Amino acid sequence: MASIQTAPSVSADFPELIEGLPNICGWESQVQEVAQQNQPVFLPRTNIRLEDVSAAFAIALHMHQPTVPAGANGELIGHLQYMFEHTHEGDNHNAGPFSWCYSRIADFIPELVSQGCNPRVMLDYSGNLLWGLRQMGRGDILENLKRVACDPTYQPYVEWLGTMWSHAVAPSTPIPDLKLHIQAWQHHFAAIFGWDALARVKGFSPPEMHLPNHPDTLYEFVKALKECGYCWLLVQEHAVETLEGQPLSNKHLPHRLVARNAHGETVSITALIKTQGSDTKLVAQMQPYYEAKTLSRQQLGGVTIPPLVSQIGDGENGGVMMNEFPSGFKNAWYGMRQSGGGKTGVVGLNGTEYLELIEAAGVQPADYPACQAVGQHQIWQQIGDAVSPEAVSGAIARLKQDNPNFHMDGSSWTNDLSWVKGYENVLTPMNQLSALFHQTIDPLLADDPSLTRQPRYRNALLHNLLLQTSCFRYWGQGTWTEYARELYRRGEAILQADF
Repeated sequence: MASIQTAPSVSADFPELIEGLPNICGWESQVQEVAQQNQPVFLPRTNIRLEDVSAAFAIALHMHQPTVPAGANGELIGHLQYMFEHTHEGDNHNAGPFSWCYSRIADFIPELVSQGCNPRVMLDYSGNLLWGLRQMGRGDILENLKRVACDPTYQPYVEWLGTMWSHAVAPSTPIPDLKLHIQAWQHHFAAIFGWDALARVKGFSPPEMHLPNHPDTLYEFVKALKECGYCWLLVQEHAVETLEGQPLSNKHLPHRLVARNAHGETVSITALIKTQGSDTKLVAQMQPYYEAKTLSRQQLGGVTIPPLVSQIGDGENGGVMMNEFPSGFKNAWYGMRQSGGGKTGVVGLNGTEYLELIEAAGVQPADYPACQAVGQHQIWQQIGDAVSPEAVSGAIARLKQDNPNFHMDGSSWTNDLSWVKGYENVLTPMNQLSALFHQTIDPLLADDPSLTRQPRYRNALLHNLLLQTSCFRYWGQGTWTEYARELYRRGEAILQADF
């Protein structure tokens, strides 16, 4: 992609850290201007010709460590730092291998390219992790990652995906905060890697693959993604259904995710379907590549295109990812190099690259089969054409009464785990802090938009976003819920003292 001439230049007035806090706000108009640019990202550089491809696969690595109030004096630190400082607790001995995992892909890609391979990988790093690496003095990891984020040599091979800054699961995130998370990540990413790198981020990776299925939450989520310049998102296959309420019949084609709210308004975005469950072995052992080898080209919109097998896994968690991924990843590309140089037959593609290639071949987004969040067909079936907030809430209440398993908690890759039930001691303060944040700040912001550059706003926003980190629920009751309560206490104190 050519350098974006209209993008602001990263300089001293757009720092990565501001008074020790991550740059997560204050440049909203500049971020929007860059993110909304719609020049092709991969098409000018790709070395893949669509007509030479029988099937394709895309893999993504998800990287995250939460921020916790657990420094020596209770200060906010990244959990990776905590692991290094408490090596004898739990699996904290993995801190060193985790650090290597966060950096190693920036070594693997140049190595493979130099060996004549044609690798692809998508990367999803939470804002917490990026900040935590800087806090603990591991700028070397960030510098290494800049090779695959900024160097034009490696741009054809690596795609960065946006995400929620502090790894909040969208269905239970207060609706007014959805866009704040999305923008915070864009600010922080651009401050580290540059405006041009941000302009290339077109795909979105929802934390835990958690997709809202409440009509209003999904609508606001998709609307926020589009307003922030995103063109597509990764979706777990069982988190969506056809408009008739059936499982997807062709999960290897892109879909059009339709979000309709309780007022009857609709918005849609392209979805790439992540198949199967959350097993890091699928990525570590390059299962998507081997599955793609069993597939062949299909018709879409009157055009014959290769199907795409999409998969994401934690980039560091578990022995299989720490130990087996390097050889599994490299051997797959070596195999493709021996068969068509990795450019014909079954090939790796990144998400945006695939969409740009098929659309350049004549497929239109309107040709993609439509889908909606799972469970919504039952709501619309009950309501018919009489769509209203009262009708939607009434239909949901009736469906819950008739079927105890029906819920509007969303769907994720950990469907055995509820992100809502049993976590009132986290969700209640989380919602209270969000409400206090907006009640206190929104009227001030309406009068003075430059408030987002003030340290007091950044500090309040940071605590509001941090409290919504999924880990305070994922890891169960105890220390993690105590962390959440402490963040609530600090956030409340900031809002009461500084505004």
